[in-house]
Formats: sequence, structure tokens, C-alpha cells
Amino acid sequence: MSVLSTGTGALIAFQRALATVSHNVANVNTEGYSRQRAEFATRSPTDYGYGFVGNGVKIGDIQRIADQLATSRLLDSGGELARLQQLSGLSNRVDKLFSDNATNIAGMWSSFFDSVSALSSNAAGTAERGDLLSQADALATRFRQLDGQLQALDSEVNNGLVAGSLEINRLAAEIARINGTIGGNLSAASPDLLDRRDQLVSELVGYTGGTAVAQDGGMLNVFTAGGQPLVVGNQASTTTTVADPYRPERLQLALSTQGTTVALDQRTLGGRIGGLAEFRASVLDPARAELGRLAASMAETFNAGHRAGMDLYGDMGGDLFSLPAPTAVGHAGNTSGASLQATLADTGALTGQNLVLRFDGSAWTATRADTGVAVPMTGTGTAADPLSVGGIALVVSSAPPPAAGDRFLLQPTAGAAAGMGVAITDPSRIAAATPVSARADLDNVGTGALSGLKVDDAGDPALLNDAVVEFIDAGQYTIDGTGPYPFTPGQTISANGWSVTLDGAPAAGDQFRIARTAARSGDNGNAALLANLDDARVLNGGTVSLNGALGGLTTQVGSAARQAQYSADAQQVIHDEAQAARDSIAGVNLDEEAANMLRLQQAYQAAAQVISTADTMFQSILNAVR
Repeated sequence: MSVLSTGTGALIAFQRALATVSHNVANVNTEGYSRQRAEFATRSPTDYGYGFVGNGVKIGDIQRIADQLATSRLLDSGGELARLQQLSGLSNRVDKLFSDNATNIAGMWSSFFDSVSALSSNAAGTAERGDLLSQADALATRFRQLDGQLQALDSEVNNGLVAGSLEINRLAAEIARINGTIGGNLSAASPDLLDRRDQLVSELVGYTGGTAVAQDGGMLNVFTAGGQPLVVGNQASTTTTVADPYRPERLQLALSTQGTTVALDQRTLGGRIGGLAEFRASVLDPARAELGRLAASMAETFNAGHRAGMDLYGDMGGDLFSLPAPTAVGHAGNTSGASLQATLADTGALTGQNLVLRFDGSAWTATRADTGVAVPMTGTGTAADPLSVGGIALVVSSAPPPAAGDRFLLQPTAGAAAGMGVAITDPSRIAAATPVSARADLDNVGTGALSGLKVDDAGDPALLNDAVVEFIDAGQYTIDGTGPYPFTPGQTISANGWSVTLDGAPAAGDQFRIARTAARSGDNGNAALLANLDDARVLNGGTVSLNGALGGLTTQVGSAARQAQYSADAQQVIHDEAQAARDSIAGVNLDEEAANMLRLQQAYQAAAQVISTADTMFQSILNAVR
């Protein structure tokens, strides 16, 4: 009977070991599966007086082969990879918007300035004027379209946060449930259950980044990259989304615990959620602000040049493009109800960076919204002395006045492209002509010649008044009888908001007349100036041209996308190495499992032979007493 019992026990043990090997082979492609190994142990022997006789073998344990260090490394690399892949994918979409010929701004930009050049060749041409308006509308439409696409991506980020919050809650609840099942007895937990928990933790960290910390008894606590608890023991936190305090249309991830909802620091999050937040802060917002800065600078520069010309009706030109005012939005926690009225004051100083303005009860301060670095600001906020920061002038409301602690988000250019339009519809209102013309009297006897007539101050009330420059002698002149003023050949003479260069040697009594340009004039002086405004250095304190800013915008977006892609590719290599390290320990090796299966199969057959031998022995005894 002892031989039969020993053989039977061995048969059962080898059968269960074969089942474990089969389980490993069946899960060779199961993500997160850790191979299992049957641990054999001898059964308790029997004391027969003359000594102990063994009773065979049993399965002592089904061991899960896993290395916590390798698992933790894989967890960290997985969360970072999810963040970078999210950032790279969205950044590439922005890059395609600005680099693709079908959607970028460069094509419409070139077509518009080509139409201005065509107008300068035929300033009175109806077709050229109509084409300029059409191209201006197409350019403004493209600015709006690009801004709309960026806003659509912003909405996608919102949707991603909502979906991510729901998935985080599901994963955290499932991990907490498994923790509760394990309780304080890790040894009683099945290996498959532990694998399931590790896989859930990996998925959770893929959304928020962070770490998993084992506590006594085998439970796992999971924390976000910023250290906020998602799972503690068998209790799971709940995430939700809340409105941004400055921009309610934007959502932020928040944590709900003990009846309170606290917005998480978006800059510290990892995983997919961190990638969404980083894309919004480091790629989307700067791209939209720079697009708006380009739109505002181009429109304001062109409008200023257009206002210095004269249209076919004989009137001074107005704005060709319309632009919305910069926005300054109060924080949701402000107590006063005060407001700020913002206007574009200096294109050269315009940076486009979002700023946070704070009032301490007596003075205002400004800091960058993305870095918190202080930004110089002057003025008191009154209409006579507005606050001035980053090329923007702000007037603070006096009824009601601001209260200490009030904060405002200033977006100098973020909405400029979205609201850009064409301000005129009548082609005859295009101011292609120089408002004044200059000529020398036919009776002049000297060699004086006029050139380079231009308008320096289109707002001068005397700009269109007739003026006479008369020379007393070759070295002195008067303007409408005032003077005399000294003269040297090649000198610039200016008055009433215009200036002109006079070369040669005028004689005494020579006169040069500056007069208002007649209506329906074919003069192209102002159109020629407008055609070259794309090369005007009006940005960054007069160091960067509009064309340079256009190229810089494309480069900025492309550089951000490439950097994100390089980082994601590098992290993929790190993650693959971590995965390989984990698989070398916990992964299923089919060759090894085949060898184990063969060895156990042979042992199983040997145990069956032991049982057959025991049966023969038993039959011999029965035959002896029969």
C-alpha cells in the first residue's frame, strides 16, 4: 500500500507540474504574464521503528517568477513613454498644419503681397484692387482656419482628460478591489491575480505617471508622478475634471478626496495625461500665441501703412484689416469684479507670451504664465497712465476698483488670428496713392530736383494743406513764408507730416510745391511702400521682419515636434530594454518549457510504472491467500 500511495502521490504531483507548464505555454503571448514554476517537496516520512520510510513527493507551492526591481523599472519607463508618445503625436499634428502646402500660412501670405505688388504696377486698376481685397480676405481666412484647428486640438485635450479621468477611476477601483482580495496574506494570492494587478498598475501609471509602493501584507499603493495618492490599500481615490480658473472652456484633472476637489498640478503629471498637459502648455499655447502675434503685427503694420495713403475718393486710407483687442481675463477667485481693458500699443515690444497680472492692494506685478518669471511693467493703470507690459497697454476699471489679491491672465495675441478680418469691401477704398505730391515750378532756373517724397505722420492735421518751399538763395529756403532754413544739396525737407529730399543747386526764387493728391489719381507711391512691408523689421524691437517671423513660426512648431519625436524614440529604446530585462526573468521561454514538459512527462510515466508495480505486488498477495 505504501508503494501504491507513493506512486499515486508522484503521479498527481507530476500531473499538476505538467498543468503549470501547460499554463505557461498557453500564456506565452499574454501581456504582463509572469511564468510560474511548481515547487516539489517531500511528503512526511513514516516511522516504522527501524527507521523512517519516505512517502514520496507533493507540490509544495506554485511560485510566480517575478523581480520587483525589474517590474518597477518597466513601470517607470512605461509611464514616461506614454507621456512622450502622447506629446509627440499631437505635436506632429500641429507641425503638419504649419508645414503642409495645403494648410500653411506661407502660400496665402505670398499671394497677398504679390497682389499688393501688382497693384503698385497699376494703382488705378479695378481688377488689381479687387484681387488685393480677395487675397486679403483669403489670408485672414487662413489665419482664422489655422487658429480654429488649434482650438480644435485644445478641445481634443479636454476630451482626452475626461476620458482619461474615467479610465483612471476604473483602473484604481480594480486595483483597490484586488488589494482587498489579497488582504494581508500575500502568500494566499494566486499568481494570476498578482499578474492582473501588476498589469492594471502599469496601465494606470501609463495615464498619470508615478510609482507603486508595496506595503506590509502585499497590498500595492499607487501614486501619481506628483505624489498624489490614487490607490492606498483597498481605497481608491476618484479623479474628475474641473474648469481652469482663468479659462473656463479648458479642463484640468482634479482629485476628489473626502468631499473636496483639488486641481492637480498639471506640470507634475506624467503618462498620457501629462503628455496632454505638456502639449497644451509647451506646444499648443506658444503656437497659437505666435500665430496671433504674426497676425496682429502684420495687420497693424499694414494698417499703419494703409492709413498713410489716399484712396480713389481722395480720402485718407483707413484700416484694411480688423483685429480683436487683447484679452485680460480675471481669475475665478477674484473678489472685486474689476476688469482690465487691453489694447495693442507697441508692435515692436509684442512678445505674445501669456502673463499673469497680480494686484497686491497698491501695485501691480506681472509674471510669465508658463515659467513664473517676473516681467517688467510700468504705469499706474489709469487712462492717462495705463499699465504697459509686453507691448500691451491696460486700463484698470475704477468702478469697481481691484481688490488686493486679484489676478488676471493677459493673453496679448492668443485670439488675434481667430478674429482677423478685412475691414473694407469697396476696392476704391484701397489707399494706393501717396496723399501729397511734389513738383518744381516751371519757372525755376536752378538745378534742384525733388525725390523720395513720403508721409512721416499720416495723423498730422496739416498733411493735406498746400505748401510752398521757396529759396531765398542757394543756401536758404522758407516754407510758406516761415524760415529761413539752411540748405545743403541732398537735404531732407520736412513739414506738415511729410518729407522730401532735394538734390542739386536751387537758385534764388525757385519754388517747389507740395499739394494734396487729386481724387482718382493713378499714383502708386503708397502701394509700392505697402508691397515691401513683409520685409519691414517691426518685431522684437525692430530686429525681426514679418517674413522672418513667419519663417520663425514654422521653425518653432517643427522644432518642438522633432524634439518630442526624438525624445519618444529614445524612451522607446529605454522601455524596450526594461521590457527585455523583465522578460528575461518573468517571461515564458518556450524552449525551456518544452524541456520541462519532456522531463515531467518522463517522470509521470515512471510514476505510472510504480503504480503498475504496486498493483502486481498486490495481486501476488491476493493470489497467495486465495
